[in-house]
Amino acid sequence: MTLPVPAHACDCHCHVFGPAARFPYAEPRSYTPDDAPLEAYLALLDRLGCERGVLVQPSAYGRDNTAMLDALTREPRRLRGVAVGGAELSHATLKEWHKVGVRGLRANEFRRDGKPYYQNGVRLADVEPFYPVMAELGWHLQLWLDTRDLPELLPALARVPASMPIVIDHMGRMDYRHGIDHPGFQTLKRGVGEGRLWSKVSGTYRLGASAPDYLEAKPFHDALVAANPGNLVWGSDWPHPRPEGPVPDAKHLLELFLDWTPREADRVAILSANPARLYDFR
Repeated sequence: MTLPVPAHACDCHCHVFGPAARFPYAEPRSYTPDDAPLEAYLALLDRLGCERGVLVQPSAYGRDNTAMLDALTREPRRLRGVAVGGAELSHATLKEWHKVGVRGLRANEFRRDGKPYYQNGVRLADVEPFYPVMAELGWHLQLWLDTRDLPELLPALARVPASMPIVIDHMGRMDYRHGIDHPGFQTLKRGVGEGRLWSKVSGTYRLGASAPDYLEAKPFHDALVAANPGNLVWGSDWPHPRPEGPVPDAKHLLELFLDWTPREADRVAILSANPARLYDFR
């Protein structure tokens, strides 16, 4: 039997795309998604039983956050956002975005064979000048990477203000075949355990695990929950752009999370209490 979703549950990683005629995609881009507008996402939240959601700016839009900001403006109580930008931003822009519901900036250090895997990504160095105003606003830094590269990024992350959370996407997005003892994942686990890093226990299907139940990803989930459930959030990653395998069903992903997280206190923390704190839901 599927466990109940706690009150005020939040899907902490999703995207909105389109309509493309109104919100055209970046040129060039790494992929072209199907339209997945706000109305479809709100219907998904209702299907999941989630009261809240967090929109993450996708690389298909590059640094044009218009579609996400439009969605936040239309659903200010239910949604928060994580934006993308660099040198073109100003402190005034971030403060205006804060009023709409943005609560973080996303840096992209995801590489394959030493080269960026996604076009339009903003590097840590591009975000670093904004750390002071981000800390002032209570924002966090979201980091998209393969956790095998995390140890070498620690000196750069040491420059992030101590008060500002650092959130790692999708359990570090490392192929499960490298195992939970890999130094990169151990660095993530230790950071979560010490309270300096956060992680999204999401993207199980992005670890190379087998559909539909992605059991090879469960040891990574279990290790992070054991380390510190107070620094974890969950996300559906809907509408699952650029999947490496079958497109998953978001409700099934939530059911797997509930099944893999047997302690009620951990489920409440990860789905409700931690998101309320991290994303400033009232």
